[in-house]
Amino acid sequence: MARIIVFDSGFGSLSIIKPIQQAVKSDIIYFADQKNFPYGQKSIPELTKIITKRLELLEEKFKPDLIVVGSNTPSLLVQIKKKNVIKVLPPIKMASKISVTGNIAILATHATIKSKKLSEFIKKNKLARRINIKKINASKLVQLVESVKFIDDKNLCKKTINKVLSQEFSKYNIDVATLSSTHLPFLLSFFNKQFPNVNFLDPGQEVADKVRTAVKKPSKRNSMKIFTSSKPEKFQKELSKIGIKQKVTFLN
Repeated sequence: MARIIVFDSGFGSLSIIKPIQQAVKSDIIYFADQKNFPYGQKSIPELTKIITKRLELLEEKFKPDLIVVGSNTPSLLVQIKKKNVIKVLPPIKMASKISVTGNIAILATHATIKSKKLSEFIKKNKLARRINIKKINASKLVQLVESVKFIDDKNLCKKTINKVLSQEFSKYNIDVATLSSTHLPFLLSFFNKQFPNVNFLDPGQEVADKVRTAVKKPSKRNSMKIFTSSKPEKFQKELSKIGIKQKVTFLN
């Protein structure tokens, strides 16, 4: 049986559950750490403290085979030494291979965009000289997902996406953008419609491939249990809007 924990500060990492369960049958424990939303506005010391405590709690309670830190912000900013942890990182190597213009955007939270860790990550990947990377703060877009506005207020989504991305994409001639917050794939239909000439890369499949490689004994069937650190009834109601009917349990 493959017991896998996936956690984030909220709605976001649900976007990587489907690719994981398509890649390998598994028992998923999804933890939405909504008490600490948003991770993307925390300082590195504050975020390190939160993530360290969460990893200890989840390890002790569930004894998982794997933990997927389903958020780019702590994956980049927090040093995690546990061997059974898989991180979500910007797929910039893939972006560099498919970009025609050589101009790539990384869409991520404020904390990620401003961090030295992201600059170090880009440098470590040793991309070709022709590649230019523009970092774009997508925190307002993350909020559209966490507040379920992508379901409830599609006009607001269109306006906000246009405000955050249009000028930057046009100015820098962007043709590939990485969705470097797991919240952002929920907006993919908006992105594709508003920017048909930009290729948006979802890191979900890359994460799923890592999980499949790491899992030694798959489960017989897929299952998922959902926990949140804040207001389970509210979260359950929001999840029902995207067709997820499982009971949500409080965990703090």
